Amino acid sequence: MSKDKKPTTENTQNTTKTSKWQKVQFRVGEQIFTASATISDLSPGEQVMVVTDHGLEPARLIGNGLPAPSEKHFANLQPAFKIQRRCNQEDQDKYARSLKRETEAYNTCKEFIKRQSLKMKLIRVERFYNGSKIIFYFTADNRVDFRALVKDLVQEFRTRVEMRQVGVRHETKMIGGIGSCGRELCCSSYLDNFAPVSIKMAKEQSLPLNPTKISGICNRLLCCLTYEFPVYREIRRSMPRCGKNIILDDKPFRVIKQNILEESLTVIDPKDRDIVMDIPRQQWEPAMQNQQKSPKTSPNTKKSRVKKK
Repeated sequence: MSKDKKPTTENTQNTTKTSKWQKVQFRVGEQIFTASATISDLSPGEQVMVVTDHGLEPARLIGNGLPAPSEKHFANLQPAFKIQRRCNQEDQDKYARSLKRETEAYNTCKEFIKRQSLKMKLIRVERFYNGSKIIFYFTADNRVDFRALVKDLVQEFRTRVEMRQVGVRHETKMIGGIGSCGRELCCSSYLDNFAPVSIKMAKEQSLPLNPTKISGICNRLLCCLTYEFPVYREIRRSMPRCGKNIILDDKPFRVIKQNILEESLTVIDPKDRDIVMDIPRQQWEPAMQNQQKSPKTSPNTKKSRVKKK
């Protein structure tokens, strides 16, 4: 900015004491963060300058801002970032040049990797807005000695260089794509962190244990297996387990299947295995309560033992 231009005064004149929390996105398709702002008339889609650990970074507003929570339990919460001001034309032009330099750095790094025959796959390049650092994200099956690569990159770009190895799930998050459900991948659209996923979650939801059906594009278990797992677990715990006997109309039946979504049971007659039927919760729940209330043994049947002298 030239010296003859006067600094903008929107942060001092066009502000309110009440801070709002805005959703910001630094790059299209990447993770969405929360940032506080005191500028009152921000609208979705605007470009703003956000304060980060390494300086100001441009970001785009996602959705309308909400007032900062004032409840006792949430009053001490702080957003991840703070919005300082709107982006001016100079900021936007500089950001466009930075994105172009990222593409150039990506192509240059790929040439160096090929020249040095390194067994690594370059995923993405991120350049700080102030140009102080460039981060190269890559995947590899094993550890890679990239010291010579870093030396060449530093000589080429004359700035700090960081090589960051990521896993296949993070690679999919960065690249993006469409899942088997036909929607954008959860990891690249809104997931902040990767929750641990186990095969037990698929078993609990009675899903087929075919790897091709319960695995995502990253060849790891689907992240969405964690969404309904707590509900399935709670419902299953409240239902009689398979193999348990239940009395219906003074006749014993054995539970052979739990239908979680319908909250019904499939039972069979132990004496006549051709009799198989599904009973709803309104039928099996009172029967189980009656079984729990009825004593197993009558207190009058207990005999006291008398020691013989």
